[in-house]
Amino acid sequence: MIKAIIFDVDGTLADTEDGHRLSFNKAFAEAGLDWHWDVALYDKLLKVTGGKERIKYFVSDFLTDFTVPADFDGFVKNLHAIKTQHYTTMISEGNVPLRPGIKQLIMDAHAAGITLAIATTTTPENVSALLEVGLGKDWASLFAANGCGDIVPHKKPAPDIYFWVLEKLGLKAADCIALEDSENGLRSSLSAGIKTYITTNHYTRSHDFTGAAAVFDDLSDLAGFYQSVGLTMP
Repeated sequence: MIKAIIFDVDGTLADTEDGHRLSFNKAFAEAGLDWHWDVALYDKLLKVTGGKERIKYFVSDFLTDFTVPADFDGFVKNLHAIKTQHYTTMISEGNVPLRPGIKQLIMDAHAAGITLAIATTTTPENVSALLEVGLGKDWASLFAANGCGDIVPHKKPAPDIYFWVLEKLGLKAADCIALEDSENGLRSSLSAGIKTYITTNHYTRSHDFTGAAAVFDDLSDLAGFYQSVGLTMP
């Protein structure tokens, strides 16, 4: 019997990646940088999880002639904060809806007494902005644990965030399933011993999902997903 479902956020709950990409570009322009991340480049940058980490990866591997500021960490932190402001504004305007079946899954699972949790590398502000629009102002009451941002030292594909969530829930990995969209996410959840289901998106369709319990395009066929997972919903 599944006791908990643990959700990734970006690409899983909503197709957020292009929203992030556009927000990064707005932040670069606002900071007076001539950087521009197109879809092809961002696909490569998604190899690294975490926005601040992604900026550092871009500078180290794609901008070899860039003069790194003395306080590089502060520079990256400020740039990421500007990006987050643009992103949360975009979300609040309703431009990034939840993916098919996600809201119904959350409501069905909650009604069935299944514990819900979040395990993501994105910031608390991003999670709140997305789910307040998608689920309402009381969204946080639906989740027993909200693992996000920099609360653990190592981001996905490290399993740290999943271990943190399991500890908060007081559950064993065998009691839970995870819902992810990327290879990094899958490696993270599997390393924590959690059975994982994948919903792909534009950026992750070609990823290696070896070890996943099942791979779906999305959850528009929710009944089919429940059958695959072995869930009986009210």
